[in-house]
Amino acid sequence: MMHTLLQTDLRFGVIYSDSATGTADVGCVGEVVKHEQLVDDRFFLICKGQERFRVNKLVRSKPYLVAEVTWLEDRPSANGEDDVEGLANEVESYMKDVIRLSNRLNGKPEKEATDLRRNLFPTPFSFFVGSTFEGAPREQQALLELEDTAMRLKREKETLRNTLNYLSAASAVKDVFPSS
Repeated sequence: MMHTLLQTDLRFGVIYSDSATGTADVGCVGEVVKHEQLVDDRFFLICKGQERFRVNKLVRSKPYLVAEVTWLEDRPSANGEDDVEGLANEVESYMKDVIRLSNRLNGKPEKEATDLRRNLFPTPFSFFVGSTFEGAPREQQALLELEDTAMRLKREKETLRNTLNYLSAASAVKDVFPSS
């Protein structure tokens, strides 16, 4: 597959799969940004996620899967009343607090995280936030499948709020029972 990618546009589809839930219908395009071929014909890759897709049908299964897909775009919120800009700002605020408390619990300086949005509009910011939920692939998949930016941001806000509550409790315990 890598040799084919290197001869084309360096883009490929990524689909989540595990033994408990099987293979997802929604994935995203990954683009190889940087690569290094090793002596044993393996590769080190740096990839960037791009647009999302839904698998319509498998076209070929060997030597690797090839599928016919439909490209996905977020659609406007069902009620049209959600303030996605405000939601994105709230999510950023929760992220900053989670980073600050995580640093505190790990003995790192509690410096203020600045401009996590990096001038991103709410939709790309919502995908960035989801990408930071490492260690929670099912949650990342659920966020990827949402086709409504406001709903994605609300779910991320809830996840970050729960994380912040957990970290606050852990921090309080650490303050009361400091390690020797």
